[in-house]
Amino acid sequence: MTTLKQTLHDDLTTAIKARDQLRSATLRLTLSAIGYEETAGDTHRELSDDEVRKIITREVKKRRDAAEAFAGAGRAESADRERAEAEVLTGYLPAQLSDDELATLVTDAVASTGASGMAGMGAVMKAVQPKVAGRAEGGRVAAEVKKQLAG
Repeated sequence: MTTLKQTLHDDLTTAIKARDQLRSATLRLTLSAIGYEETAGDTHRELSDDEVRKIITREVKKRRDAAEAFAGAGRAESADRERAEAEVLTGYLPAQLSDDELATLVTDAVASTGASGMAGMGAVMKAVQPKVAGRAEGGRVAAEVKKQLAG
């Protein structure tokens, strides 16, 4: 079975051979982040595919945040590059939940926990997070939970 990390390495090799600078630079930085995570702590360890996906998700979020910052500072070219890098990495993540799918999952979590009002937000988040793992950003999930608990 090919691991996600191996797939990233293979795609990096392909991008280098194709002289695709954006893709190769993005994959190099991501593999570097994975390598750093593997060597952090007392011992070296191999990351699971889920852990690698979490790193990729974090890298995508960094790039989206940087794109917003660049756009706000009037640096459209840099913002476009950050967005393009985020797009490259998004291809390695599971398909994101639609707003309707997320709303349904949150509705089910609210019903199963019996939460009402903002005091129950933690319980709902705890119930819904495993179901959305990697398929929706935490901020998006929290916004939907707040919307449903407030309404």
